[in-house]
Amino acid sequence: MFDFFINNVVIWLTQSEHLNLLMIKMRAFVIVALSLISTFLINAQQIIEYAPKDNIKSIKFFGSDSTENFPLVALGQNITLIFDDLNGDEADYYFKIKHFNHDWTPSKLFQNEFLVGYDNLRINNYNTSFNTIQNFTNYRLTLPNENIQFRVSGNYLIEIYDSYEELVFSRRFCIYEEKASVQAAVYRPQNMARFTTHQSLHFGITPFQGVFRNPEQTVFVHILQNRQWDSNLLVLKPQYFTGTTLEYRYETPTQFEGGNEYYFFDTKDLRITGPNISYTNLAQLYETYLNVNIPRKYQNYTYAPDINGGYEIRNIMRPGDPNTEADYSYVYFSLAADYELNDNEIYIYGSFNNYHLGNNNRMYYNPSLEIYEGVLLLKQGFYNYKYVVKKDNQLDKNFLSGSNALTENDYLILVYYRNIGSQYDALVAFGQVNSFQLDN
Repeated sequence: MFDFFINNVVIWLTQSEHLNLLMIKMRAFVIVALSLISTFLINAQQIIEYAPKDNIKSIKFFGSDSTENFPLVALGQNITLIFDDLNGDEADYYFKIKHFNHDWTPSKLFQNEFLVGYDNLRINNYNTSFNTIQNFTNYRLTLPNENIQFRVSGNYLIEIYDSYEELVFSRRFCIYEEKASVQAAVYRPQNMARFTTHQSLHFGITPFQGVFRNPEQTVFVHILQNRQWDSNLLVLKPQYFTGTTLEYRYETPTQFEGGNEYYFFDTKDLRITGPNISYTNLAQLYETYLNVNIPRKYQNYTYAPDINGGYEIRNIMRPGDPNTEADYSYVYFSLAADYELNDNEIYIYGSFNNYHLGNNNRMYYNPSLEIYEGVLLLKQGFYNYKYVVKKDNQLDKNFLSGSNALTENDYLILVYYRNIGSQYDALVAFGQVNSFQLDN
């Protein structure tokens, strides 16, 4: 249509005008091409959660289980977001909601196609801390509510903005509609080189009604270890079919390193020491010094109960709501090392900061004590953590902890389906399995 219009106009122009028009046509072509390239790059870009500013702490985002810090709920069920602002000035915060495809690229849905109501609303539920040394304001948001409901399932992102419209932080969440079942089990790998270090998932997906049409192109499966998005594995195609069931019994594509159990500490009472806490102190704020940890890479595996990286805010120093009456303390971490790991960066890793690697949770080598040290300001509670290594922008979770096939891990299987003619990826099923009952 563009060329047809140009060619008809040329008939009425002189030779000089024809040359000018060719230049206009070339410019228009370049503009259209650049626009298409820009649109492609935007649509292909995967979403990355935005880490909070330094004054934002203790972000809890959950569905029915507050320890998981991973909202996965059925359409219509509630999710809850809680966070603290250490400025303590009762500032205004607003939220926005976005919808995404299975691979966290933006979906093509307009807002009114995935939301009932409007976002960019102020968070009205907040309270100031009570009887704490560290002042803060605690915010709570529950979705859906009287102002906003969700129309469709799939991947979502919530963004929190301040009154200056600056992004403060963002978090992913998932809403499902139960249209299929998932049967799964965890096995030892058949490859003997990985028999003692890895875990392999085998699973099947059965729709409740009918069949998945063209499943090799319309069904997408994501597997997460311990509900951590940086462990995401994408399985594109079923291996074979059993009636209406899609069978995924791959060996290598669904394998994970077993890793090791998490370290833990509990600061529910900041006046006394507890397991894995060396001593406590009260200065301007409370101070908690943990026992020196030792790398476990070459140690025999020992089972220790954990919550797979999660954390829970709690306080027994005084009765009341721990969200507003639990205090903060500086927690001192130390990792024994008799040499500096060249070109490697070591981080304290856990759900308390959404498994983000930043300057706040990076550890630094102290040559006089031959240990790595780090300090975090954390609210009272029970915490899981581990030490991970980053080298050349590659994360190695088990460089220091080692990897064992017997380690207890949770696995989450997310099943997305894009029906023919649909404009989004619906989350139609999920499965959960634990490696505690490991099959050979």
